[in-house]
Amino acid sequence: MRLITHEESLIEGHWIVVGGKTEADEAALRIESLVTSHLQLVAVCDGGWSRLFRDPLDSRLWEHTYPQAEIHGGGPPRLAAISPEQACMRYKIEQK
Repeated sequence: MRLITHEESLIEGHWIVVGGKTEADEAALRIESLVTSHLQLVAVCDGGWSRLFRDPLDSRLWEHTYPQAEIHGGGPPRLAAISPEQACMRYKIEQK
């Protein structure tokens, strides 16, 4: 698994068609790996469609969403760095 670099602020997954079958691309697979094995869950909102994570290496906050609501299942995943202020407003948490 490739961890998040300091230069990254957005990782967007996409779906690709391979042999007539829709599959997650490398970025979508990386996001899944990061949220299940590396990032620490902080909060959840929108019925679980938006989740806030903290990177244990640098303490940056990352929002995991599925921004293409028109697609079944919300579409491919997105992982975006957000500020502590944004996190407090969106997830109703106290800033530390």
